[in-house]
Amino acid sequence: MDKTNTKEALIASTMELLWERGYVGMSPKAILKHSGVGQGSMYHHFSGKAELAREAIERSAGELLEQAQRQLAAPGTALDKIGAFLERERDVLRGCRIGRLAQDPDISAADTLRQPLAAAFDGLRRLLAGVLAEGVARGELRAALDVEASAELILATLQGGYVLARAANSAQPFESAVRGLQALLQATARD
Repeated sequence: MDKTNTKEALIASTMELLWERGYVGMSPKAILKHSGVGQGSMYHHFSGKAELAREAIERSAGELLEQAQRQLAAPGTALDKIGAFLERERDVLRGCRIGRLAQDPDISAADTLRQPLAAAFDGLRRLLAGVLAEGVARGELRAALDVEASAELILATLQGGYVLARAANSAQPFESAVRGLQALLQATARD
């Protein structure tokens, strides 16, 4: 495996292990085993677990934002775009890759690890608020709609839906939360 592929394998494995096990449960030994690279490879590319974790978190955050940006840039009304974003295929019981990391006490306690998560949520909030603002400007949504608060509501509903689904071991609470949110958003549509 060349240096680029080795580094990518380490980052991809770390992304997966962070999602599955969290920061503490992701040992350097587990990363090496999961990635299939040699023992010295991790320290050749990264100063240690924290640097590798940060790169993996930044990659996860970037992928999440890119996917959301593509979905929210699709043609249609603001509610069509938000609806497609809410209803996209997800592994609900695994939770949000970024949201789960934000709940990890070891990650939230380390600014270098927490900051990319905060930036990702801020980016999502801005994307959603932008779509809602376009809907208001085009007369699709009521002018009184607080687009910033509504974008925050969308994110909070999704993250809370993941938590409820995991607690129930069923996607049903997530799906109910999304349906309820869509009904609330539909009420903001202009007649």
